[in-house]
Amino acid sequence: MSTHPTRPLPYGDPMSRRPLRVWLNPAHGPALLGLGYDPCWATTWMETANQWIGPVIGLPELPYVDFGDRLFVERPDGVHWKTEAIVAYAERRPFAWVDDEQGAPDGVFVTAHHPGPALLHHVNPRLGLREGDFAALAEFAATVGT
Repeated sequence: MSTHPTRPLPYGDPMSRRPLRVWLNPAHGPALLGLGYDPCWATTWMETANQWIGPVIGLPELPYVDFGDRLFVERPDGVHWKTEAIVAYAERRPFAWVDDEQGAPDGVFVTAHHPGPALLHHVNPRLGLREGDFAALAEFAATVGT
């Protein structure tokens, strides 16, 4: 599997007017599907990820975490604004959350509020998903028997 992004997708950051570039690798969709997870989007793109990202990387339409009115709302405890919604979406099931914005407070929150196994896997935003990331996800899946 190639680990180099191959296709840019312009994305306007709603909190600023500066466009961002999202690099998409068509090999990532099949690789993610091959891990044995029930994938869903946990992105600010929410349902539009199925239109703009999924088809480019070979993913079928997926469910998504709806962040509703909590989208981009900062928490005073340092927990990322996505974390609580992701834990609620998981509904006590094992889950792996791959993101470039998680921090220690998110791990503390998940440990305190989610009774099942969870992997919070940080991805370097400058590199994107690499072989080691897929290996970590496969290892976690094997330990929880997904």
